[in-house]
Amino acid sequence: MHNLIEQYGPRESMEYDVVIVGGGPAGLSAGIRLKQLAAEKSVELGVCVLEKGSEIGAHVLSGAVMDPRALTELIPDWKEKGAPLTVDVTEDRFLFLSETGAKSVPTWALPDNFKNHGNYVISLANVTRWLGTMAEALGVEIFPGFPAAEVLYNDDGSVKGVATGNLGIGKDGEPTGNFQLGMELHAKYTLFCEGARGHLSRQLNEKFKLRDGVDPQVYGIGIKELWEIDPARHKPGLVMHTAGWPLENDTSGGSFLYHMDNNQVVVGFVVGLGYSNPYLSPFEEFQRYKTHPVIRAILEGGKRVSYGARAITAGGLMSLPKLVFPGGALVGDDAGFLNASRIKGSHAAIKTGMLAADAAFDAVQAGRQSDELSAYPEAFKTSWLYTELYRARNFKQWMSKGLYLGTLMVGLEQKLLGGNVPWTLHHQHSDHEMLKPASQCKPITYPKPDGKLTFDRLSSVFISNTNHEENQPVHLTLKDPTVPVNVNWQTYAGPESRFCPAGVYEFVKNEKNEDRLQINAQNCVHCKTCDIKDPTQNIVWVTPEGGGGPNYSNM
Repeated sequence: MHNLIEQYGPRESMEYDVVIVGGGPAGLSAGIRLKQLAAEKSVELGVCVLEKGSEIGAHVLSGAVMDPRALTELIPDWKEKGAPLTVDVTEDRFLFLSETGAKSVPTWALPDNFKNHGNYVISLANVTRWLGTMAEALGVEIFPGFPAAEVLYNDDGSVKGVATGNLGIGKDGEPTGNFQLGMELHAKYTLFCEGARGHLSRQLNEKFKLRDGVDPQVYGIGIKELWEIDPARHKPGLVMHTAGWPLENDTSGGSFLYHMDNNQVVVGFVVGLGYSNPYLSPFEEFQRYKTHPVIRAILEGGKRVSYGARAITAGGLMSLPKLVFPGGALVGDDAGFLNASRIKGSHAAIKTGMLAADAAFDAVQAGRQSDELSAYPEAFKTSWLYTELYRARNFKQWMSKGLYLGTLMVGLEQKLLGGNVPWTLHHQHSDHEMLKPASQCKPITYPKPDGKLTFDRLSSVFISNTNHEENQPVHLTLKDPTVPVNVNWQTYAGPESRFCPAGVYEFVKNEKNEDRLQINAQNCVHCKTCDIKDPTQNIVWVTPEGGGGPNYSNM
């Protein structure tokens, strides 16, 4: 990098009061709030948002049922302004599945976290696009297709801003005829809103030791499809969740199936990434789930329209890092604010975006820069979001102890005691530490896809509209290229070929008939599962050239 700067540099730079990394709900809400405050106080404030996707919303994937509480605080007249929250939740269903049967939980027995009255079935990608238009109308400068690839530091070690990735680097790492140096964006404060397992926040956690003294973060992989179904089977606003089959009792996870408008449903499956059997494939478990008689009855005869996958943070309150460091802050799912017990994170992303914006605005107006925005974590601790996450603080820990014990204890804590219990459970291990050697595990045989209800990875990636410039360095980097064969293949039977939901990793034979790992980086849907679950933490996900990745619509 620095050789290129010496050869072609220096990089051009732009100055802002606040730079926001990531154009999802957290980043856009922070931008909107900053500009609202500037307008109220009649002051100028320079705010920009960098988004690695080809457009705002291109990389946004979520279930999603949205709690509008935070959005109402941010934009009280969102309905009049045309926010795409139009399908009210009409009914909640929760089923425990066996291989062929299903037991329904009566509504009166459902804990509050599974009740969605007053919430909306949405496409979070579309809500994000709408937030983008609101932000731009207020004067936020948005740069889609420009990934923040590098954190910049001042001489005193505080964050100075970020640099965007270079364009036109060939596979060999050398500049091509289209080469263009990245640009530096300098700010008084930089807010990192990259979503789960952010590439830059990972570096910031290490540099500023933000995770010292907190539980390890744990994750799930969420895999989702959008379907058009028979109108006779469509019930707008019906929200259905399941637990149990096809997962074993010791593997946490479950499904969601939400009825949207226009005879469409979203169907998805979340698998906790703390699973131990390296033969498990979250993608195949999802495909298998759709063959259950209850699910088949909804989807059969319909048409699959879109596909995507994304990791989600699930550690909750006990896994939150220190949120601030000199010159910046972590916001939304980049910090881990998702409430796994409610399977909801967008309201938390919007709320924390607002809280970080409040702190940054006050600091800039006071003439400060590059220090710690301590008002942000302090405001979080007195917010309704903290109360909500505190109630749910033991959810993931209980569920990791097995479906039946976990369900019993979550029901006891949430339903009977309202989350106000005197005990707090802790996560002991990161997800990558949990795989057992293949020799200790039973291989799992998955049925072949039928192309109507169940599908393979490549046809799935095709309908995610994923694309990457082919002549660029592989963005799925290996610290040590010998580890995939010598450790992952020999000890764990090559789990990356199964935990990736996009067919990026394949073990193939070379010309000497030796095993080698082939990385099909052009398939990557930016879910980050490999960066999380790789048992030796040898795979490091870095940003590809701007605009690469999926292009989700209505997801």
